[in-house]
Amino acid sequence: MLKDKQKKDGAIEATTASGKVRRKEFENELAKLQVELTRLQTWVKDKGARIIVVFEGRDTAGKGGVISRITARTSPRVYRHVALPVPSDREKTQVFIQRYIAHFPAAGEIVLFDRSWYNRAGVERVMEFVTDEDYERFITMVPVVEREMIVNNGIILRKYFLDVSQDEQRRRFEARIKDPLKHWKLSPMDTESVRRWWDYTAAYQRMIAATHTSWAPWHIVPADNKRRARLNLIRHLLDSIPYKKVDVDLPKIPKAQRRPKNATEGLSAGQPIPSHY
Repeated sequence: MLKDKQKKDGAIEATTASGKVRRKEFENELAKLQVELTRLQTWVKDKGARIIVVFEGRDTAGKGGVISRITARTSPRVYRHVALPVPSDREKTQVFIQRYIAHFPAAGEIVLFDRSWYNRAGVERVMEFVTDEDYERFITMVPVVEREMIVNNGIILRKYFLDVSQDEQRRRFEARIKDPLKHWKLSPMDTESVRRWWDYTAAYQRMIAATHTSWAPWHIVPADNKRRARLNLIRHLLDSIPYKKVDVDLPKIPKAQRRPKNATEGLSAGQPIPSHY
């Protein structure tokens, strides 16, 4: 497993212990972790395991960034990234967690929730989209649901909260405003979280205190340093799951068939795209 291998050289420990993680160091360590993520993937398929990973945190904390590093070298048939939009009118009438249950993993799947049912205790609570009665019911219900519907059903559950400071959050929002590639990440709801920093602080404090259990604990990830946060989170995820390397029968490349008589290469129909590069 990854833990045994890296204890020998202490690579990540040495890299992340020093304040800054240089890009080359980050990419080297990430590459090692991504190899292990593919091994976890093979083990999950072989054993028919089911895994749910919940990513929560303040806006700009880096949830999408770490998920993209996890999925960059893995199969989308195994690692499924779930980021649900605002609920429809029909979904608003369902039991709150119902639309999330529809995305729970089948055998051989790992589901990565980019925000989750905990929206009710975060943005919905702060923005007053939920009544006090429904909120209290949710806070009481969630630990039971996670125990009975997830953990006791044999699904591995990991919950991560990416924690970013107030100054760093403001800096990241300013960077998004300046970068056209990040404009899609901005919304009035997101920037409102800057103004309501302390309301969100209180909401997250209660959420974690009420739903941190022995069967589904919260793992807090300091996220002001994005590179370190990504490495540490992925490393923790891998270390926390008792997977083993599964031997894979790799295919051999066969000898190509003989070229038929009068056969021509290339495509005779269709229109080639312009070559700008």
